[in-house]
Amino acid sequence: MKKAGILNRHLAGALAELGHGDGVLVCDAGMPIPDGPRVVDLAFLAGVPSFAEIVEGLLTELVVEGATAAEEIRDANPAAAALLGERFPELAFVPHEELKRLTAGARLVVRTGEARPYANVLLRCGVFF
Repeated sequence: MKKAGILNRHLAGALAELGHGDGVLVCDAGMPIPDGPRVVDLAFLAGVPSFAEIVEGLLTELVVEGATAAEEIRDANPAAAALLGERFPELAFVPHEELKRLTAGARLVVRTGEARPYANVLLRCGVFF
């Protein structure tokens, strides 16, 4: 058994399969999940695990070269917007409907238990070398 890093076997395996340019959607409990991508649903209770916990955990395992969030996050969920702004200085914003459209191209969806609106981000994987 792993003693460090992400212990959820479904998430650890899915992350190991990602390559350069692959999309990973980290989403709240209310985001519509498109058909197609692999889904790792970590939602346990409302708010558990939080969006922030999952984003921080994923950043210990992934190289991210770009991130996109809904522009509505800035007004509707300032805490999540601040977190994303700190972690991704070149964060791109699109309308929420456009973000939902973009998620169809994601390779992996990680669903959190977050119950605050617009706590969603589409990450684009980079490479470590």
